[in-house]
Amino acid sequence: MLLFRWLVMLSALGIIASFALYIATGQDRFKMLGLQALKWTLMAALGFFTVLILERIA
Repeated sequence: MLLFRWLVMLSALGIIASFALYIATGQDRFKMLGLQALKWTLMAALGFFTVLILERIA
């Protein structure tokens, strides 16, 4: 659980940094990188919470 919290926090910092670089430079590659990282983070979180819910049910 602690590992997951650290991964989410580091992922969020990476997403924030990507969007900050996009705002600062205006380069679209930083925006795309931030959106991809956001997508994968949300998918990982959805999978994690699905496993938690299935553990509670079983």
